[in-house]
Amino acid sequence: MVEQQGIRAIVGLGNPGSRYERTRHNAGFWFVEALARAHHGSWREARRFHGLHARVTIDGRDVHLLKPTTYMNHSGRAVQALAGFYRLGAPELLLAHDEIDLPPGTVRLKRGGGHGGHNGLRDAVKALDSREFARLRIGVGHPGSAEAVVPYVLSQASRDEQTAMEAAIDEALAVMPWLLAGDWDRAFQRLHTAA
Repeated sequence: MVEQQGIRAIVGLGNPGSRYERTRHNAGFWFVEALARAHHGSWREARRFHGLHARVTIDGRDVHLLKPTTYMNHSGRAVQALAGFYRLGAPELLLAHDEIDLPPGTVRLKRGGGHGGHNGLRDAVKALDSREFARLRIGVGHPGSAEAVVPYVLSQASRDEQTAMEAAIDEALAVMPWLLAGDWDRAFQRLHTAA
């Protein structure tokens, strides 16, 4: 892995359409939408990237935001198209996604590693032929059994869970300037030691 590599593009993983808009599986979309709002970005359809694209400036650094419209299981197509067009290496990418192994209200960073059974990450690893991208893991909680995972992530969170996830997303927004600058230690410390 390239040390102190700054992030140049953030892809929120989720499913397109109003049917999925508020489901737990769209936590990645919620994050990039919040980032675009906070930095006055506007979404435009970008067929070349198989998704909706926005560009924002954070602390003087430009960053590309993407919401794939390929559905979760084919997210890699959009990630690969964006990375290829802008000549981004995998370590310059941050993929934001729902994480069932973390409770709502928790957000964690991870650099590299496996896909952990997450189909969006699995497809991105395959498309990029790399595991070296960063992940923003947004906790949505676990339903208690493996058989219940799919209906759980494709359903809406409770009001309390939603509030907790929004607070976690706010925490993640606060570390974005550091991630763009490559100050990973500071970002990890803030998110991983939060009470």
